[in-house]
This record gives sequence, structure tokens and C-alpha cells, in this order.
Amino acid sequence: MGGGTWHNWAGTVAARPARVHLPRGVDDVVAAVRAASAAGATLRPRGSGHSFTPLAATDGHALDLRGWTGIESLDTTTARVRVRAGTTLRALNAVLDAHGLALANLGDIDAQTVAGAVATGTHGTGARLGGLATQVVALDLVLADGTRVACSAGDDLFEAARVGLGALGVVTHLTLQCVPAFALHAVERPEPLDDVLADLDGLLTGEDHVEFYWFPYGAQALVKRNRRVPVGEAPAPLSAARRFLEYDVLENAAFGTLCRVGRALPRAAVPLGRVAAGVLSAREYGDRSHRVFATTRRVRFVESEWAVPRERLAEVLDDLRRLVPRLEHPVLFPVEVRVAAADDVWLSTAHGRDTAYVAIHQYVGAPRAEYFAAFGAVAAAAGGRPHWGKEHHLDAAALAQRYPRFDDVRRVRREVDPGGLFTDPYLEHVLGPVS
Repeated sequence: MGGGTWHNWAGTVAARPARVHLPRGVDDVVAAVRAASAAGATLRPRGSGHSFTPLAATDGHALDLRGWTGIESLDTTTARVRVRAGTTLRALNAVLDAHGLALANLGDIDAQTVAGAVATGTHGTGARLGGLATQVVALDLVLADGTRVACSAGDDLFEAARVGLGALGVVTHLTLQCVPAFALHAVERPEPLDDVLADLDGLLTGEDHVEFYWFPYGAQALVKRNRRVPVGEAPAPLSAARRFLEYDVLENAAFGTLCRVGRALPRAAVPLGRVAAGVLSAREYGDRSHRVFATTRRVRFVESEWAVPRERLAEVLDDLRRLVPRLEHPVLFPVEVRVAAADDVWLSTAHGRDTAYVAIHQYVGAPRAEYFAAFGAVAAAAGGRPHWGKEHHLDAAALAQRYPRFDDVRRVRREVDPGGLFTDPYLEHVLGPVS
């Protein structure tokens, strides 16, 4: 069908593809690949649009996978599930839960397609756990010549495609290793930021899943500790009334109002940020893991996130605290800090090292260039790797210095897509030209 205008979730990226393909099966994917090749166009797969970069933006052919969803097989003995690429994490979580299974770790948004989340290196938090790509054990792809291939551990295509940015082919199926369903005992409370920073490593490794949010200009951080417990041993979930008050009213409606006021009246942003930090409340509850991991985000923002060596987190946060008061334009959104274990995924931001993630945000429509550039310089100097789906300033030459297997990814890309069918200007920027 005709392209029309496509926007990402934040509304910061727009594209008008010449043609949009809506496959309902693998044969349709093959047909789309061949149609784009015959037209001399490029082809970009797209998911839910939750990336803040132009990874899915194209004026060539777009492949929209929203019609290619569902579970193809699920084995409770091996705890493995084979899922179609366009399936959202939310839908996958519901099916797994119904069969007594769960993903070992998740991020805090579940609206992404499984393929899109894996391709961009989506992660949650947990010092002994990896990102979503570490749970993938097999992939099926359609390559640039229309060939269907299946790959798994030990295959260079698999190693390159686990976090593949849609640059190697169209992922049609993913097989994930799951775990028995579990619940989380969640304790969330405000704590003085200075206390949090005094024992960062102890805090971030002290429970199964730990993260914290710091509202710039405030002295408090909201610390979230999640401990794994058997499903029957978790405390009660939050009541419907409290969930509505805290998530719908406070975290979305009221916070969105504060952001709109701060954007319109920049001088009010600093006191408003202190107000936001001052009304943080404590809560303790339990629920199925995916219900605790994921939260509803209705307030639109733009994000830049950097993965830094965990041992350098304290200095990065110190630099960030000094940086924020000097900015010309105030910050309207909190900073988020998470952790992950080292992994062996070639383009994973945690490749080869225990990692801390520092994510900075700005309310959509508010000035962000100075803030993102200044923190990007701090994080890059500390050896940081930017999240593949979030705004950053590094190009292929700089990224190649940060990933030991970067040239291997480029080699595999040349082998499977020598004509650059799946490329676009942004991929050229972050991966370099195909040839």
C-alpha cells in the first residue's frame, strides 16, 4: 500500500516511505524483499516505533510487522517459545504467564515488538542478568536475496543478528529461553540521593532487580528493589484504587501537567522538579513478574541512554550532577539508573563487561540538544556505549572502537546483504557503508 507519513512514539522522527508492506506470513516477507529489490529501493522493517532514532525511518519500502504476530510453538518442558516477530512483549508475556512461564528479565515498557526490542538491545535491570537478546536461542530471517535461513548459537549470522538493527535481514521468528513463572516482591521508596550514591555497588547488587530515578534539582531518589519470590509467596498487588491514584493520576496526569508548565515557563522548571521529587511516596507490593517490570507511560519524552562500565558509574553521576545546574534549558524529566551483567552478544551494550545504564530524558518539545550533547560527552569519555534505539552523537568510526566484534558484524552484513538492500542513511552513520 502507499506509504503515508509514519511517526515514532515520541513524534520526533517522521518518514514517508514509497511503499509499505504488511506481511501476514513468511511468503509475504519474501515477496516484499523481492519487490523492493526489483524496484531498486531499500527496505526497512519496523515495529512499534519506540526507538528515538531513525532506525525504522525510510523513503524506500517499509515492512510493517504488526500483522505478523502470535506464538508458533511453546514447550513447557524445555521452557522455550517460538514467536513471530511482530508480536508485542505485552502479548507474549500474557501467553507465557498462562503456561506457567516468564522471561527472565524485561525492560519497563512492553509495547515494543519482540523483534524490535531484541534488535535494538532492550534491557531491564539486574546485576546478574543480561538484556533481552541474551534470552534468544534461535532466529529465522529472510535475507536480501529472498532466502529463508534459520540460525542459532555458534553461527556468525546469529551472533551478529541478535542485536542486528534490522541491518542483516528481516527477522521473522525468534525462539526465546524462558524460565518458570515467578513473582516479584517490590519495595519502592524515596531515599536521599547522597545516601544512594554512597554505596552504589552495594545497592545495585543487593537485590535481584534494582534501579533508581533521580529528579534533577531534587535531593531525593526513588529507589526500586525487586526480589524474586515464588508466585504464591508474593505480597498482595496494589489495589485498583491505589494503582489508579499513583500511576494514572500522579505518574501520568499530574506529572504530565508539571512537564507542560515547565516547558511553557522554563523559570518554573527547577522548583517544579523539586516538587516532583518531594512528593515521591513509598510502596510495597507483589505481583507476577511482567506486571511489576512494565509500567504505563503516557507522558511523551525523548531519551538518550549510555552503558558505562559499572565501576565508573559514580564518577559519571558526579559529572552529571555538576552538569545539570549549568544548562541553559532546565531538565523536566528524571534520570534513570539500571545495571546488567556482562554478555557475549556482539553488539550488546553490555558486551564483555558488567554494565551500568544511565538514561537521561527530556519532555517532548522541550530543548534537549545541549543536555544530550553534554552528557553524551561525559558518558563517551568514560567508555560509554550508547543505546542503539536512543539518541546519541557517535558515528561508526567511534562505535567501532567500543565493540570488539564490530568488524565481524560488518563482515557478516557484507556477506548477507552485499547490495545494501536493508541500509539507510542512519545505518550508514552508525555501521558505516556496506562495502
